[in-house]
Parts: sequence; structure tokens; C-alpha cells
Amino acid sequence: MNFGRILTAMVTPFNQHGQVDVEATKELVAHLISNGSDALVVGGTTGESPTLSTEEKCLLFETVVKAADGKVPVIAGTGSNNTQASIELTQKAEKLGVDGIMLVVPYYNKPSQEGIFAHFSTIARSTKLPVMLYNIPGRSAVTMSVETTLRLAQIPNIVATKEASADLEAMAAIIEGAPDGFSLYSGDDSLTLPILSIGGIGVVSVASHIIGNEMQQMVRNFQAGQVQAAALQHRQLLPIMKSLFMAPNPTPVKAALEMQGIKAGPVRLPLVPLSAEQQQQLKSVITPTMNFFVS
Repeated sequence: MNFGRILTAMVTPFNQHGQVDVEATKELVAHLISNGSDALVVGGTTGESPTLSTEEKCLLFETVVKAADGKVPVIAGTGSNNTQASIELTQKAEKLGVDGIMLVVPYYNKPSQEGIFAHFSTIARSTKLPVMLYNIPGRSAVTMSVETTLRLAQIPNIVATKEASADLEAMAAIIEGAPDGFSLYSGDDSLTLPILSIGGIGVVSVASHIIGNEMQQMVRNFQAGQVQAAALQHRQLLPIMKSLFMAPNPTPVKAALEMQGIKAGPVRLPLVPLSAEQQQQLKSVITPTMNFFVS
């Protein structure tokens, strides 16, 4: 299943009191749809999921589903390191009308490959929704192997994986071995074009909050065989992508949205705001108008 090319891992807007800002969330959905997002991933790491309660996650899922109004798919981040809790949240998300779920490799428990397989397959069996796996060794402390990914890809409703391992060799093996209809997405903005070049579908992106249309243009050029134009755009976009990770995600992208007049609010502890120096550095990259892209 293909959810599109540019999927935005959406931030969770908070108000000045640190609560989920429902109105700002609706406005952000409208912004993202107009800024090139093919789908929205809600309640993931970029959405500060570790600090969201179950009630807040459900409020987010419901708000985004209603705001998207069928214009783009909504994928709910329902994975955790607690299999039963993930099942319960997945079933709540399904009732709220989301179009798919994303499940991260269990973090902190450090399961074996057999444990990873059992975790994902058990959750997948509990829902009719399409499932996107999420392999991110830097946050989970374990890597889901190519073999485990391909084994999970045989399960009918496990339809995609988001790969944030930076291992292009492993990703190529997944793409080569997966059944028809199974999609691989980059979990790193800066690897979008390299992953497209080996047969990946697209990216689950943070930078698309700011440069979604530009990323879409890069993808279109690549698909049209305009490889040199796509490569140029990739190199031009890299400094922006890099600047959005100068501090722990989603601190910089929330600041960048605010600079553009889009309400995102503060981050929750244990994350902290950008320093004045970081703010200035980010502003110097984000502010210039981006009119240098070739068509």
C-alpha cells in the first residue's frame, strides 16, 4: 500500500499552558495539506508521543481525522514498548477513524528478533487497519533485521516500513525481498532522494512542515527522469533539513513553524527550547525565500 510520497510526521501544537491546542492543530493540518503533505503521521516521536497521555493521543487522532476530512490519510502512532497497551490504543484509533497505524520497534526492553516479530504480528492481528512498521535503532536500542522485516511483510495488513537505520544496503535488501505492494519509506529527510534511487517510495518527513512543496517537486523531478534537477534540489534542501535537527526533534521544527506564523507552541520537558544563538542560526536558514528551485 502506498500512502503517498511525502508523509509528514506532525508536531503536536501546545498552548501557553502546555496543553494540546486543538484549534492550532486544525490550522496546522490545513497548512500541511496545502504545503505538499500526502499523509499525516500523528502521535509519533515528532508529535512528542512520550509525553502524551492516552487521552491526549485520542484527542489528537480525532481532531486530525476531522480536520483532514478525507483529503489525506491519517496514520496514528500507536506503537510502544508495551504490546497490550499498543493493541488497546490501536483499537481506539481505529474507532476514531484513522486510516492506518505506525508501530515503532519496542524501545528499552531490547527484545530479540523473535520478540519483535511477535510484538508486531500480535498488534497487526488486533486490527483491520494497514500497518506501517518503524525501525529506528537510535531510539529503540535494537535494530529490526532485514529477515524480520521481510517475515512481517508477509502479514496482509503490514504494508510498509519506515526505515531510520541509515543502512541503504539493508533497505535495498528489504525492497528486493518484499512482496508486491509493500512500501519502504525513508525515516530521514536527508536520505529521501538516495532511498528513492534504490526503489523506496518516499519519506516520513519532519522538514515537510517547512519545505513540503519543495520536497514534492524534487520527487516529481526524480520520477520524471530529471535526475540532475532532483539532485540539485536535494543539495539545496540539505542545509534546511540539517538545521531542523540542530537540537532534539521537534524543538527546531516547532520554532521554525512559529517563525512562519504557524502556531506550534512550546515543547514539553524533558525537551527544552532553543537557545537564543540556535534561534538566530535557525532563522538565518529558514527565513530566506526559497525561490531557487529548478522545475
